[in-house]
Amino acid sequence: MNIKNQLYLSFKFILFSHFALLSIMLLGCRDFNAKTITPFSSLKVIPVLIDSTLNVRALEIKNNTVYSASSKGQIHSFNISASEQIKEFNHQILRDSLIPNFRALALTENDVFAISIADPALLFKNGEIVYKESHPNVFYDSMEFWNDEEGIVVGDFTDNCISILITRNGGNSWKKLDCSVFNDIKKGEGFFAASDTNISIVGNYTWVASGGENSRVYFSSDKGLSWSISETPILQGEPTTGIFSLDFYDKKNGFAIGGDYTKPEIDSLNKMRTIDGGKTWHIVANNKNPGYRSCVQYVPNSKGKKLVAVGFNGIDSSSDSGLSWSHLSDEGFYTLRFFNDSIAFAAGNGRISKIVFKQ
Repeated sequence: MNIKNQLYLSFKFILFSHFALLSIMLLGCRDFNAKTITPFSSLKVIPVLIDSTLNVRALEIKNNTVYSASSKGQIHSFNISASEQIKEFNHQILRDSLIPNFRALALTENDVFAISIADPALLFKNGEIVYKESHPNVFYDSMEFWNDEEGIVVGDFTDNCISILITRNGGNSWKKLDCSVFNDIKKGEGFFAASDTNISIVGNYTWVASGGENSRVYFSSDKGLSWSISETPILQGEPTTGIFSLDFYDKKNGFAIGGDYTKPEIDSLNKMRTIDGGKTWHIVANNKNPGYRSCVQYVPNSKGKKLVAVGFNGIDSSSDSGLSWSHLSDEGFYTLRFFNDSIAFAAGNGRISKIVFKQ
């Protein structure tokens, strides 16, 4: 074999080796478990509980059981596989014939918590009052638990700052945070008791969305011991404007929605997302549907791409992290929680329904 042929073969070998190595590297970078994100194309609404006297804004799911808390002081529960067997825990009969208006609900492994709005605020654990607060401006809006022992409740501005309650003993007792833990207090800031989704928790990380004249995001990395506050570009400045709901898929990716519930057709400055854990927020889908919505939730197992938003004007979905949205239904609800990546339960004025999403 002459030198020319030897050089040619050597060159082919080197080229083939580099190509093979590059192919292996590219294959190694592929995620063979990656799931194609398919948008929802339609949905089916299946009634579970119809009662014209009910107003339900608090809903949670745990261990295949759906719990809801109503404006009539009722807590309903039903197993997802047997939704016709609805149980009711009625807290209407209290001292002085007081009927609590529940807007917030939280669950631990063995306990059910609910807190009423307005004066006096009554926080119940399994039907027993464990915290009471009297104040002309008291109004608690949302609650969540980090674990079975530690939980948080957020409420409106009372004396010197927003109201935050913390428990470290399984909800047996609650303590209100001193205003000194907040470094930037703004009067007129509060929360909306629209869907019990002012709080989002991922591990020890906690985000709380305020609204009204000032609409900001409070962040704690240590389960409420210390707080930082981020400004947001969402519509604000009036008592009826701001963030009504937020949700985080992981410690970096979050979404918030709101607007002005008295002008629900306004679709500008009412949707925003973060990719840095809430440090900065950016308006998305500006001047595009949907308008005002009271609740937004990430779809499970969607890599932070799929979202569903509900409000009294309908149900909308996104498959690109909120950059664009599709209107799926005119059915009105206040709040929604996912059971899995295709089934959710929603509650609103006079009803609780099962929603089956279709691709």
